Amino acid sequence: MDDNCCQAKACALSKLKQQQAKVLWVVLFINAAMFLVEFGAGIRAGSLSLTGDSLDMLGDALVYASSLYVINKSVQAQAGAAFLKGVIMFLFAVAVFARASYQLFAGVSPEASIMGMIGIVALFANLLCLLLLTRHRNDNLNMSSVWLCSRNDIIANTSVLIAAGFVFLTNSKLPDLLVGFLLTFVFAKSASKILSQSWREMQQQ
Repeated sequence: MDDNCCQAKACALSKLKQQQAKVLWVVLFINAAMFLVEFGAGIRAGSLSLTGDSLDMLGDALVYASSLYVINKSVQAQAGAAFLKGVIMFLFAVAVFARASYQLFAGVSPEASIMGMIGIVALFANLLCLLLLTRHRNDNLNMSSVWLCSRNDIIANTSVLIAAGFVFLTNSKLPDLLVGFLLTFVFAKSASKILSQSWREMQQQ
């Protein structure tokens, strides 16, 4: 009876990990593709918020790749991967802050039409990712951290669209810069949460 129970639990765990891996591969592809689209559009439009959001997409693609690597590994390895995600998110916060500080004193108003169009595409892409990840958000620290990254993407995309609207109305670069600084805060806050959770997990092992 006990052997059958253990075997059933092992099969269920194996099936769960397979499901997690399939979801992670899908969202990895979506984020990698959107990084290329948003980064190119951000450079063309001269938009800090778009390029900042594209870096978030790249960071998430790296996050999903590391999550796939540790999906069948120990809790210690998963905590280490989550810690790495936190470090990546913090570095992106620093990069966006540096870019925002530079554009505060240089550059011209970004192209609102490109910001809005690409922002809508990115929002739908991230809503799909969030939907796919939500059912696994409470599986473990690994999946919880990737869900948090995906949720932050929705915040970032919405902010880009708001910035595009105000840039169009005011013909000013300030809304774009404000969103850039907002993304810095969101990245840094999420990074600190993931770092603290993963550090506690590593200390308990």
